[in-house]
Amino acid sequence: MSLYKNDVPEYLKTALYSVCDQTLKPSEIVIIGDGPVPAELETVVKDVDSAYPDIAINYYPQPVNQGLGEALRLAVEKAQYDYLARMDSDDISLPDRFEKQMKCFDEDEALSVVGGMITEFENTPDKIVDKRIVPLDDREIKSFMKSRCGVNHVTVILKKADILKAGNYSSRFRQEDYYLWARMMKAGCKFRNIPDVVVNVRSGSDQFARRGGFKYFKQHMEVFKYMYREGLISFPRLFYNFIVRGTVQLFFPNRLRTSVYQHMLRRS
Repeated sequence: MSLYKNDVPEYLKTALYSVCDQTLKPSEIVIIGDGPVPAELETVVKDVDSAYPDIAINYYPQPVNQGLGEALRLAVEKAQYDYLARMDSDDISLPDRFEKQMKCFDEDEALSVVGGMITEFENTPDKIVDKRIVPLDDREIKSFMKSRCGVNHVTVILKKADILKAGNYSSRFRQEDYYLWARMMKAGCKFRNIPDVVVNVRSGSDQFARRGGFKYFKQHMEVFKYMYREGLISFPRLFYNFIVRGTVQLFFPNRLRTSVYQHMLRRS
C-alpha cells in the first residue's frame, strides 16, 4: 500500500481493517509513505498496528514524493513473503478475498497473478455505481491486454519472484500497473481472474472526466508503443488503440466519455 499526503484518515482506517479482518489473514502489511504525510495518517497506521499484534504492519516513510510506481517498487523490495497483495488506501477488500485468491495458487502452481472483479461506490460502500468485469483465464486476459487492462490492479495477488523477474514496478510510465503486466506477459507469466468481486473501490463522479486530455492519452500510448516494440501487439492493433483512445480521451465530452468507459471500454 502507498500512503499519500492527501489520503483521508477515515478511509485509510477502513481499508486497513478490511485487510486485517480477512478470513485468511496476512502475515505482513507493507506501507510506503510516498513523501511527507500528515500525523493523522501515521496515527491511523500506529493504531491499527496496536489493534492487530499478530500482523506485522511495517511502515516506511519516504522524504520525497516519487509517485506510485516508485512506492510500489520499494514495497515489493521490502516485503518479506512470497505472495504479495495490492491494496489502495481508500478501498475496501471483501472479507474472503485472500482466501479465494490464494486457493487459485494452490490449484495451479504456474500462476503469477490472480485478480478479481471490483465494484465501485460513491460516498458509502452500499451505494454501488459500477462494476468492472475482466476476463478470467490467461489466454483471454492477454488478448484483452492488447487494448485494455485485463486485471483490476487493486485486486491482484502476485508472486514476488515473478514480479522481480519482470523487473518490478517502475516509474518509467505513469501507467505503472499496465507497464508491469506487459513486462510480465513478455516474461511468460500466467494470469488468472476469479469471477467474484473482491474489492469495493471508492469512486467519484469525476473519475471519467479525469481520464480525458492529451496527458492521459499519451500515458496509455507510451505503454502500447512499448508493447508494440516488444512484439506483444501488432502495428494494426497499435493504430487501432491510437484511434479509439484518441477519439474517446481527446474529443469526447465528459458525459459521453463516461458512457463509453462504463458500457464499452470497461467491458470485455
